[in-house]
Amino acid sequence: MKILKITLTALVLIVSLSCTKNTNEVIVYTTVDQIFSEPILKDFEKETGITVKAVYDTEETKSTGVLNRLIAEKDNPQCDVFWSGDPVRTIVLKNKGITAPYHSAVTEDIDPVFKDPNDHWTGFSARARVLIYNKDLLKEADVPQTIFDLANEKYKGKVTIANPLFGTTTFHFSALFSVIGDEKAKQFLTDLKNNDVVIATSNGDVKKRVIKGEVFCGLTDTDDAFEAVKEGANVGIIFLDQQGMGSLIMPNTVNLINNSKHTENGKKLMDYLLSKETEAKLALSCAQMPLHKGVNIPKNVPSLDHIVPMKINYEKTSQKLEEIQDYLKTWVEE
Repeated sequence: MKILKITLTALVLIVSLSCTKNTNEVIVYTTVDQIFSEPILKDFEKETGITVKAVYDTEETKSTGVLNRLIAEKDNPQCDVFWSGDPVRTIVLKNKGITAPYHSAVTEDIDPVFKDPNDHWTGFSARARVLIYNKDLLKEADVPQTIFDLANEKYKGKVTIANPLFGTTTFHFSALFSVIGDEKAKQFLTDLKNNDVVIATSNGDVKKRVIKGEVFCGLTDTDDAFEAVKEGANVGIIFLDQQGMGSLIMPNTVNLINNSKHTENGKKLMDYLLSKETEAKLALSCAQMPLHKGVNIPKNVPSLDHIVPMKINYEKTSQKLEEIQDYLKTWVEE
């Protein structure tokens, strides 16, 4: 009997120690490419001793996989922190009551336009939507300068975009609808479809098709575009609509999940992601543009001070994203 009691006591102790050990962790879901986000999370682990368990989106279902998972887990959250490549999906979660407010002291110098007024999300390290073009196929004088040029007949069948049901292309089109209105946006997409636009599987696929010369040019994000340059591809990069409505700027965002299991560790991870040091790392690895002032960045990384941004309301754009999903699905499948 004594042996049994000792055994049971030892078992309880082992289980207790195991549970205690597992509490020093944080669970993060992210839509940011694993090749760029994983090194940041590994550095956080090394510097804090907090174990990071990460769930990454795939390239093909970018931004929708973990979003749907977070919505499904609303009543039983399994995630502590959501690191998104854009604000729109974070706002979708906020509007569904899935996020919790947190104000990070390290973000005082970040422009309020990149923050939720109620602290449900904070932006950092921005990308922009750009046009990447093959220099062997397009002379500089023939390169489109506005997004509307892509529907011009001289580019028929030679323009590619990522599937707008996923990733930042959804964000881009939602922003377009919110800025120029539904009627004009739908007309542009109709013209684009009639011009035989090539639907790629992802922004990475856009980059590959342009590099291979399958098309003249394509819409993608600055991280993919600058990666092509780093790879030695003979491509050019254009910030569209600099004489008009401007280029879409897309900050990363980070937020806490409501009723998460490791809230304090989640706050520590948020502070880390929102720091100048993380922005410097993302500028170096994937040419993302810091939102903090005074961050040391490589010469090839553009400054937001020199880019005309598309003037959008992120809340309105998030609502528009949900409104146009059925329309975009029909547009893709036609």
